[in-house]
Amino acid sequence: MSGSTGEIYRIDWLPGTDLLHGTCHCGREHTAQDPVEMWEWMLAHPRGHATGEPRGDG
Repeated sequence: MSGSTGEIYRIDWLPGTDLLHGTCHCGREHTAQDPVEMWEWMLAHPRGHATGEPRGDG
């Protein structure tokens, strides 16, 4: 999904699990079972990205 400013948000389903893996446009990553939790995390940028959370490859 793309935001109004051109940022790209990516959410993938991890096959064989009930997990979703999201990557924010800033490169931060998050895993959750609940799609609502995942979107809330994505859309809370940067507030939802806790310090010390691993940064993705981009």
